[in-house]
Formats: sequence, C-alpha cells, structure tokens
Amino acid sequence: MKNKRARTSVDKAVVDVWQREDLVLRLDIYKKLEKHRGCVNTVSFNADGNILVSGSDDRRVILWDWETGNAKLVFQSGHVKNVFQAKFMPYTDDRCLVTCAADGQVRHAQILERDVETRLLAKHQGQVHKLAIEPGSPHIFYTCGEDGLVQHIDLRTAAATELFACHAIGDSRGFIPVIQLNDIAIDPMNPNLFAVVGSDEYARLYDIRKYKWDGSTVFGQPTEYFCPPHLIGDDQVGITGLAFSDQSELLVSYNAEFIYLFTQDMGLGPNPVSSSPLSGSDASEMGPDHSVMSASAMEKADEKAIPQVYKGHRNCETVKGVSFFGPKSKYVVSGSDCGRIFIWNKKGGALVRVMEADKHVVNCTESHPHTTILASSGIEKDIKIWTPMAAEKATLPANIEQVINKVLALDMKCILLVNMLLDTIGQNGRNIPHHSSLLILSLPIETITYDLVQEIGDKSAYYNVVLFAPLVQYSCTPRNFAKEVEELISVITPLQKEVDIQFFNLD
Repeated sequence: MKNKRARTSVDKAVVDVWQREDLVLRLDIYKKLEKHRGCVNTVSFNADGNILVSGSDDRRVILWDWETGNAKLVFQSGHVKNVFQAKFMPYTDDRCLVTCAADGQVRHAQILERDVETRLLAKHQGQVHKLAIEPGSPHIFYTCGEDGLVQHIDLRTAAATELFACHAIGDSRGFIPVIQLNDIAIDPMNPNLFAVVGSDEYARLYDIRKYKWDGSTVFGQPTEYFCPPHLIGDDQVGITGLAFSDQSELLVSYNAEFIYLFTQDMGLGPNPVSSSPLSGSDASEMGPDHSVMSASAMEKADEKAIPQVYKGHRNCETVKGVSFFGPKSKYVVSGSDCGRIFIWNKKGGALVRVMEADKHVVNCTESHPHTTILASSGIEKDIKIWTPMAAEKATLPANIEQVINKVLALDMKCILLVNMLLDTIGQNGRNIPHHSSLLILSLPIETITYDLVQEIGDKSAYYNVVLFAPLVQYSCTPRNFAKEVEELISVITPLQKEVDIQFFNLD
C-alpha cells in the first residue's frame, strides 16, 4: 500500500497564506470593466475562472477576459427588460448560458462560431431575479420568480416543469398571496436540496427527490424552514439573497435587517408555526408538539436556534445578493446601500474589511472559483475586479458606523421629503388648481434641513403650490427615493398643459 505523501513546507505555506487575512486586507481594484450602458445586475465566473459573464439594464450579455479587461463577446440577450442573471452551464466549453430578467423570461444562449442563438425556455408572471444550476450538470437548472413559482428546466428537452408555487404559512384555503421569490440556491454537497427566499421571513429548504414526475402527488412542502427566532412572525421583513457554503451552511440576507448563517441543525422543521416561540404563559411550558418542556430543554432549543449574525451593511433599497469568499467559505461578503463592500469572518462575525465600490449601491459580489479575486457591480455601469495587490494592508475606517448611519439618515430624509411632495400634489394632481402656478425648487441634499422644509412650506401661502425636491443625481441616491421621484414626475407631466410649472435648480 502506498504511503500518503507527507505535507511539505510548501504545502503548509500555501495554506497559511490563505488562512492569513493579509490577502483580504490587500484587496484593491485591479480592473474596471466598462462596456455596459446601464446598471450591471449580475456577474459570474466560468468554472475555470478565466472568463466573467455580466448582464445589465441595457439587456446585453458580455463575456470578459477580466485579466486584460477586454470584452471577448457582446450579444443581445433577447430579453426586453433588464437582465438580472446570466450563468454558464458547466461542461459546455463555455458556449452555453442561461439568463433571466425583469420581463419574466428565462432564456438559453448558445454561442456558435460566428453568432449567438437565443431562445425562450420558460416564463414567469413578474420579474425573475435568480436561477440556480445543478452542480456538475450541463442540462438542469431551476428558476424562481415574483409570481412565487419554482420551475425545473432541462435543456435536453427544453422542457420547463412548474414544481410548485410558494405560499405563505398557515393558509389551508389558499387565499393568502404567494411569496414573491428573490433567490434560489442548490446545496453543492447535496444537489437534491435547494432553498428559496422571498417576501417573508423564512428561508425554505426542499428535497427534489420528493417530487413525483408523473404528477401523482403535490410537491411544495419544505423539508425545513429557517429563520432567526426574533424574526418569526415579523411581516415587515423579507429576504433578498442566499447562498450555500461548501459545508452546507445556509447564508441569508434580510431586507432592512442583518445577514444570518444557519447550520442544518438550526431548521425549524416542516411546520415552523408549531416550532416558533409561543406567547404568554404558554411559552414557559409548551414544546413544539404542545408537550410540556423543561427549562433546560427550552434553553437548549434557544441555543440551537441562534444563528451567527453579520452586521454593519445596509440592505434596504435593492435586491442584493450575499456570498461566501475564500477557502472553506471562510469569509462572508455583501454589498451595501452606502456603495461599499463588507467582508466578515464567517466564524464569529467580525467585520474585517470595508471597501468603497460604487457611487450608489453595490448589488453583486462574486468570488473567483479558485483564488483570492472578487468581482463587484451595482448601480454604476462598470464591473470592478478586486485582487490582493495593495502594498499596504487596509484597516477599518474608525468612523465607519457614523458614515453608515449618516447614509441611512439621508436615505430616510429623502424618502420623507418626496412623500411630502406627493401628499401635497395629491393623487393625479387633484390638489393642484387648474391654471395655477406650480413652483418646484430643486435643492442639493446636503442643504436640506427640517427648518428649511418648514420655511418652504410656509411660502405656500404666496404661491398656489410650492414643492421642493433634493437633487436626484448625487453620490448616494437611494433607489427607493429615485422611484419616488419618478412617481412625482409621472404625476406632474400630464399637468403641464394646464399648470404653469417652473422648476428652479438651486444647487
């Protein structure tokens, strides 16, 4: 029998290099990939890691040689709205891609010698944010959409099978609306298991082996639910992204909350309602099966249910992903509304790195499959490639908490101000007298105070209507605020023939 090769000093050095945080602390922008004409919503490496594929609001898909910064191939996706995800199918020589988009379409792109053929594979009612490719399969992948549907697609037959619609918990009559799904992921260690997340507090885990392809049984009951104990029953939260580690851990990013890491033993079972904490005096005596629980048993249940948490970023304005980074998924990575990338130690949750990556919002972070390289994208039109090339190790900004809180405060102020504008106008402009003058003051965000708001409001006695609005184009424009401004403009535009609209830019 052959003896196992002893570990050499070189082997140990390679492991030690990755285990040190030096590489993460030396990440810096290596290249900016610039060719898209809109927000870049998806970035993904091929299996070898030498090609990056991206998709954008411009509805194009681009294949990049990221090392040189050159675009190898640019093609029209066939989608009529924003491309949300584009991925290579494995073992296809990087010639087969699948895409999904805001138009609800799921499409297949085949790269030929002199052309690219695209075809429609499936449709959802509403946007399709994410798809998940079965590990090692050149044929099978899943999609999820805002219609709550999960579909299974086989490229060999171009057949799309609707597996189930994801419904809210506790509705036996089917009257509760479906959960709008934002993300789907497959466990790399057990491809039979996949998870979905969306517009409620639960991550749901399913086992495809329970699906009967002849349709003889109803499929759609999760094998496990995952949720931090304090968020169970909270109808104000949702989940924007999730990822599996190479140890089958489940990473979940909540909207307007934090990121949590669940191990498989933290599941709430197939019925989270009976597993959740009970209210009142019953909580001290009843177990998940309504049996009496001892105090020690309750303590153990509480300990088991608490996942690792990652704090510091802001996830309020867009559908953000979350990912692992490094060997053995050592780090957790997420973008933020403040335009930064946050990197935490998976174990313990300590924040180790914050990097400025976008003037607005960072939506996507994608890890290279083999080395310490990160790709990021967001509201800006470029893609940034990060490599450990900095001469000096970075340190956390001393005032990072203050910076983030300031951004959050600006976000809330903008939204409040524009909501006041909409209230002043009224639905369809009903509060604006016909043949009146409408004065709109556009102010830089930095100059807006609540005293100024009150002062401008007082001037409404001298004008039929006085409105004010922060400038839309500034370094931290929140997405919700931009949507509110669009609504404001859509209300004002039809009134231009009847109302004298004057717009003053006071920057």
